[in-house]
Amino acid sequence: MAKRILVVDDDEMVLMAVYELLNPEGYEVECMSRASEALKKLEDQALYDLLILDIIMPEMDGFQLCMRTREMDRYKEVPIVFLTAKSREEDKAQGIKAGANLFLSKPISPESLLSIVSDTLG
Repeated sequence: MAKRILVVDDDEMVLMAVYELLNPEGYEVECMSRASEALKKLEDQALYDLLILDIIMPEMDGFQLCMRTREMDRYKEVPIVFLTAKSREEDKAQGIKAGANLFLSKPISPESLLSIVSDTLG
């Protein structure tokens, strides 16, 4: 069964690029542009093997989405990766404190992202 990945970013170009990179590798990729929409999907019992989140989004930022996701029993151990333009040490620390496993700064090479996803999912 294909590993399921949820990507949440308000930049449609980023969503398209990540989808086009991961989908041909056999991953089942679902993309959403709003954190609130993603949270509803996660609360409605959707199961994913990996979440890739942006931080800067309208309505709810990625830190809030990460913290709320970690409150759900089924997502306590699921890897969460921030992929974001924010790259200050304070942002990284806040991301890890929110419950993320990794904090990646944009831009990132496609090869690096593929490698990280593959290593994270085993």
